This record gives sequence, C-alpha cells and structure tokens, in this order.
Amino acid sequence: MASKIMSINAGSSSLKFQLFEMPEEVLLVKGLFERIGLEDEMIFSYSIKDAKVKTSVKGKSHEEAINFLLHFLLERKVLTSLDELSGVGHRVAHGGEDFKTSSLVDSCALQKIKDLGKLAPLHNPVNVVGIEALQKDLPDCPQVAVFDTSFHQTMEAKNYVYPLPYRFYEEDSVRRYGFHGTSHQFVAAEAANYLEKPIESMKIISCHLGNGASICGIKDGKSVITSMGFTPLAGLMMGTRCGDIDPSIIPFLQNEKNLSASDMDKLMNAESGFKGVTDFSSDTRDIISEAEKGNERAKLALDMFAGRVKQTIGAYAAELDGVDVLIFTAGIGENSAVIREMICQDLTFFGIAIDQDQNQKNSRRISSAASSVEVLVVETNEELMIVRDTFHLI
Repeated sequence: MASKIMSINAGSSSLKFQLFEMPEEVLLVKGLFERIGLEDEMIFSYSIKDAKVKTSVKGKSHEEAINFLLHFLLERKVLTSLDELSGVGHRVAHGGEDFKTSSLVDSCALQKIKDLGKLAPLHNPVNVVGIEALQKDLPDCPQVAVFDTSFHQTMEAKNYVYPLPYRFYEEDSVRRYGFHGTSHQFVAAEAANYLEKPIESMKIISCHLGNGASICGIKDGKSVITSMGFTPLAGLMMGTRCGDIDPSIIPFLQNEKNLSASDMDKLMNAESGFKGVTDFSSDTRDIISEAEKGNERAKLALDMFAGRVKQTIGAYAAELDGVDVLIFTAGIGENSAVIREMICQDLTFFGIAIDQDQNQKNSRRISSAASSVEVLVVETNEELMIVRDTFHLI
C-alpha cells in the first residue's frame, strides 16, 4: 500500500522538506524556507514536477513555515487531505547515547531530545520546534526522529572515549559522537547496491566532503570510526571550521589576543578552515579558480585539505585492515574532480587509482582498471534516508 512520507530538516533560520510516495521512493515535491525569523517574510522555493519556483511568503517562525507548507500541499493538490500523510521524519542533530537508531517520537523521546540540547545547543532546540509544530498540526500523524549521530553508535569505546579523566565521560557525556551519519549510511548502502555486493562483506571509507566534512570507516555495514567528534568541529579542515588543532593553541590565543571562550568558539567554527587560510572565501570553487591564477594561499588551502583527507583515508584503511570501496559524496566530493584527484594521488600502494576521464565526467565509478579498490562518486540524499527510516518504523 502506498504511503506519503515527508522529511523535515529544521535549521536555525531555514526549513527543508521533501515529500515521497513510498515504497516506490517517488519524489512528489521538495522545497526550502529561508530567512526564517530574520524579517516579516520568508523566502520559499520549491520544485514540483518540472516547475521550480522561488517567492516570498508572510511569516517569521518555523511554526508559520510549517502551517504555510501544509496549506501549500493541499492547494497544489499534492495531497487531497492531510490524512494522506502517513508519517513525518525529522532530522535531529544529536541523539547522544540514548538513540542508537531512529525513533518514533513519543513524549519520552521528545523530552530526551530536548535534554540533549546541551550537546547541540544550536541544533536540537530548533529540531524540536519542527517536531512540536507538526505534532500540533497533525496530532494523529506518526513523527520519527532520525539522528545524525545514531549510525556511529556502533563504534567501540577505544574509538569514542577521549583520553581525558574518565569522569568527564561518565558525568558529562564527553566522548566522540560523530555526525553526517545519515549521509554515510545512505551512500554506503547505495555503493553496495551499485556493486551488487552485500554491504556486510565490504570495507568502506566514506568521504562526505562539503562545507562541513567528515570521513567514516565502515565495516560489516557498521560505523567503526569517524572524524568528527564531540562536536562537528573536529576532524578535517572545512569551509569555515578548523578541524583538529593542537588544543593548547586555544588558551595561547586567548591570552595573547585577549579573546573570550565565545570569541574562540566563533573563530574556530566560523572564521577558520578554507576561509581562514585563504582570507577570501570558504567556497572551494572560488579557491580552485584563484589557485589556477597562481594564488599561493589558495594552493596552500587546497593542499592542506587534500592532505588531511588523504591522511585520514590511510589511517582508516589501517583501522579497517584494508579497504574495498572509497566513496566521495556531498558538494565537494560529488562535484570537484580537481580535489578528488589531489586526494587520490600517491595512494596507489593502497590499490587506489582513478581514471582521469571518468573523474572529469563525475562518473559514478572513477577508479581505473588498475585499481584494486572501487572508487565511487555517490550522490548523497539524507532526506530519502530519513523517509526510508520513517517508512520502516511506522
């Protein structure tokens, strides 16, 4: 029996949605509300059939965005009645150790998500707003929470406990959680389907490379190790995030530059990475363009990023005891042939070699005939993963 399932991804000033007919996975409509709360009007863009529309609508809250969305779905006859919605899946940033899988949202689960706001203060509270707004408008429609962190709950303690006094883990839940789990899980499954091999038989390294970037080592279909940590700041250099640095740099700069903890948090999250090194952009397209013109800082930033990704691939291959599949996904991973080539250079001793022509075409398989490792470019679709989990749970 066909079901219509919607995914909701609420950000601080945005709300993304997609509506699918399941189990056929037919996308009916997708869209985005932007500038929520910044003015008295929101920017609303959507794609339905062959039409792409961008307009402004009155409202300045997530509740108003959701109310408008439900009326829009009825007005455009995507739904003949709200009763047609079989379920709504919500992207929730942090599930802590409470949620090892996606979960139906009852009063107990919702309270836990609220409590976990201390670990994700910029994200979980906003995710809760989206859940509560849908609960109000659709009281009889099942709601499901799909967590960025759940996929990584299969890591062993040796890969998630930090070498700090153990009481901070016991008392304050300070540990590696990892993020982008929904994306890593999705592309790993897509790769297994494409290769027509059981995911349980493969050792996979998934590189989610975008403005936010992380790498995940996957064995037997489970996350073994991942680069993001207690927060999404850890690991790789990113668009505006510094990734891993010597922790002593933080008190040093605070003392030398008279910076507060809040100042340092902003510096590391919003002013570092590609933006910090180049001093002109966090967008790799701009940086590649400038590097081709001879900009040394742009070249340095690209070399730093590719180098960190390459180093992490090497470390994860050691952790997995080999690698069968290397996946590139997300904005940079799916679209930048230049960066993929830089990363894969000098990895032939791992059996990784790419076909230059296929790489330039952004083909699905970019490994060469000489490569013993399958190198794939896989388009991520976190919304579809959310809808799949919601469909299975309800």
